[in-house]
Amino acid sequence: MKKNSPLKSFGIVQGIVIGAFAIAFALSNAQARTSIKVHLFGEEAFQPVPITREEPYRVQPLYDRPDLVSDEDLAAVLEKIQPRFDALEMKPNHIEHSLRTWGVAATFENPNAISGQEMLSFLTDHGAYIESWGKKMRPLLEEEPTGIRIRWGKETGASYHHDHWLACITEAGAKLSTPVYGPSRRNDTLYDVVQESLRDFRLDEREVEWTAMAFGLWITPEREWIGSGGRVYSFDLIARRLLRGQKELGVCSGTHRVYSLMLLIRLDDEFDVLTDPVRNDVYAHLEDVRDLIIASQFPDGSWPGNWPDGSDAVKYPKEEELHKKVIATGHHLEWLSIAPPDLHPPEEQIRKAIDWIVEVTRSQTRAEIKARYTFFSHVGTALANWRQVHPADFWKEWEREHPYDPSLEDDGSLKKSENQRSSAAGH
Repeated sequence: MKKNSPLKSFGIVQGIVIGAFAIAFALSNAQARTSIKVHLFGEEAFQPVPITREEPYRVQPLYDRPDLVSDEDLAAVLEKIQPRFDALEMKPNHIEHSLRTWGVAATFENPNAISGQEMLSFLTDHGAYIESWGKKMRPLLEEEPTGIRIRWGKETGASYHHDHWLACITEAGAKLSTPVYGPSRRNDTLYDVVQESLRDFRLDEREVEWTAMAFGLWITPEREWIGSGGRVYSFDLIARRLLRGQKELGVCSGTHRVYSLMLLIRLDDEFDVLTDPVRNDVYAHLEDVRDLIIASQFPDGSWPGNWPDGSDAVKYPKEEELHKKVIATGHHLEWLSIAPPDLHPPEEQIRKAIDWIVEVTRSQTRAEIKARYTFFSHVGTALANWRQVHPADFWKEWEREHPYDPSLEDDGSLKKSENQRSSAAGH
């Protein structure tokens, strides 16, 4: 009987080992798979960051002010921004904003509105994405050996901002184990997207507003991590990056930068993720923003796109489209809803801003809202925050007393009948 050669025996053993490795890989959880990928593919010095929570941390709004935002006004605004999108060629940017506002558990009586789970599926399942865009469109979910990367930029069918997909799904309350189905893989989860974003992060990126939010809500209390190339990153470095440059040059007239910095302060309150010198600098920056919006508010309550000009914005008003004021006013009200009182302008200014934004939103047609959906979605989030309620929870309660009426679809407005007024007063 012929004996096996040492080389052949070695090959058999190697085959068994590789086969066992493949089976173990397929059966392992997401965190174990990512660790294996790093070692298998030699991903430089990147180390998967420990994530101890299954659900993202939520920074709670600080105020419940029905005297500033009535039930009726909140309902009118939320009705305007229900996710009523055409099934064909849905824009990821619209779905991301809507999912962020309404959350993964949102449901609606209106048959024209899509649920939170449907929005989540569009963003996390390549099959659902191509049902909307067709097979000729480049995938939104790009498969990398080490994880899932999100296609972003100004290309058709892409997520518009870097890490915006991740930040919005995170704020929507998606679990870390949420399946993410790429074009050919079925075993990735949201964890793999988070780790790929951590691995791929560079401090010189054009936008880090959403990176700050996503990382902060997932990996805290970790304060730093090792990215690709062995570079040590931290929330201090991200905060410093957000502080750089002129205030109005950031996304949405610089207001997203303000929101992200305020969120980092709140995370630092809870998890001590910033060093004292950096926290002091961030807080001083937010105090400066407070003083600028005190000085730059127009008599009608709106803030202009050039709010960083302070009093000069009022003395020398610029000609700008209405949506610029919607952006500035809605976004400022949003970050103020999670800010401590000492960072607030006088309450009368907050009241005037809310009154203005509610009136403007209520006056928009369905087509006008759709054209500027991303901006008006922030209005809904901000007003819900000022009532310390999640939009989906409020809307479900509202629908119990105000069932869906198809006739309201004709002009797209939430009409104020006498019954609605009396019901709202006692809601």
